Amino acid sequence: MDEYGVIGKLWGFCNILRHDGIGYGDYIEQLTYLLFLKLTEERGVKIPKDYNWQSLKKRSGTELREHYQKVLSRLADEKGLLGNIFAGSLNRFREPVNLKRLITMIDEIQWSETDVDIKAAAYEGLLQKYAEEQKGAGQYFTPREVIRSVIRCMKPDLREKADFSIHDPACGTGGFLIGAYEWMLGQTIMGADLTRDENERLRTRTFSGQEIVLETRRLAFMNLYLHEIETEIEYGDSLSEGPHTGKRYDCILTNPPFGRTGSGRVERADFAVQTSNKQLNFMQHVMTILKPGGRAAMVVPDNVLFESGAGQEIRKILLEDCNLHTILKLPIGTFTPYSPGVRANVIFFTKGTTTKEVWIYDLRTNIQKITKSNPITSRVFEEFEKYYGTSPNAEDKRSEIERFKKFTRKQIEEREINLDITWLRDESLGDKENLPEPDEILVDIETALQSASDLVSELRNLISNEKERGS
Repeated sequence: MDEYGVIGKLWGFCNILRHDGIGYGDYIEQLTYLLFLKLTEERGVKIPKDYNWQSLKKRSGTELREHYQKVLSRLADEKGLLGNIFAGSLNRFREPVNLKRLITMIDEIQWSETDVDIKAAAYEGLLQKYAEEQKGAGQYFTPREVIRSVIRCMKPDLREKADFSIHDPACGTGGFLIGAYEWMLGQTIMGADLTRDENERLRTRTFSGQEIVLETRRLAFMNLYLHEIETEIEYGDSLSEGPHTGKRYDCILTNPPFGRTGSGRVERADFAVQTSNKQLNFMQHVMTILKPGGRAAMVVPDNVLFESGAGQEIRKILLEDCNLHTILKLPIGTFTPYSPGVRANVIFFTKGTTTKEVWIYDLRTNIQKITKSNPITSRVFEEFEKYYGTSPNAEDKRSEIERFKKFTRKQIEEREINLDITWLRDESLGDKENLPEPDEILVDIETALQSASDLVSELRNLISNEKERGS
């Protein structure tokens, strides 16, 4: 059975379960528990005898439902990957017959004998369907073609150094980590060019992440496990104080969730600027946890490039402490279908070298909007990757083309560190028959209003602090 057959079978059963009150997210969560138990049996992983896959198979009816909850509760107390998968787990099945049918369906497939690419792709296919079907779930799912393009530019190779590390502080379901792993396998004939130690290090000691949503962290663990990656994903808010702020990494690949914290400014002693803007704080966090010489690729919304106040101060620090060498302006609709109106960019920077010039590639102006009927593909990024260069730090000699322009530090400072630079004439603005869609206009208005709100909030905090000093 190929990946599409597996996806179709698993997803088709989800439609039946909806009559049992189980939504898309709950279904994938319950599937994760059961699929993991089946895999542990096939791989000979030690599980408490009375709580293994066979203990579920031999039961039915109310006895099965009650025992299933006992299994979830018992395994949540285990340490390591087992405990991480089952942490906070609950049975969502009301009808035992549906639980039994899912167990039977999973048992029909020998998952360990199924090609890694097929079962991993099948699971990721479910996650993508969930992101498409469930409003708001897209924040955990970065389009795979965006991930692959970024990684082809970054070239995160563990052979660079003995302790090379790759981290995602907002890892969602693990897309960037898996993308980097797959790229590395592609560079080494599926690991054949690596030593035994390098292979072991790639699977168990290269990757790490952090995720604030427990259920999403669980999906990431399972996604990584199906790709045969075993790593630690810390549970918690990357922007909060904690031991995680003292760790350092060679390569960071991340797409932090867009939106505001909703709880005021983030108080971090290692943050030079206090702001409630979540994306700006993630930028500060990434700059902090990079090793000197470490490099990052980060997806950010447009407002991060132009917001005044705290935004301007943080960009100034970024240019001084890091080499912000490249900005890729993503096409409108990149996050279709779950966040079609978002305007986003990928910023590439290296810590420890001051920025002298910034290269901006405009993959948005006069580019056909990404839609369900015009999906994003690898071809969209071909020219950008070609002119980005072959070095992971983009040190190769570059040449300007219509869409790829260089701006000196002086030019940027003359713009008051506003990096939202457009030089191409937008042909749609002069075409009354092809004006921007209403949702695009609304996104622009919302971005402008939110930026103004951020500035008002910063002024309010400034006034409040001055009053406290004067009292």
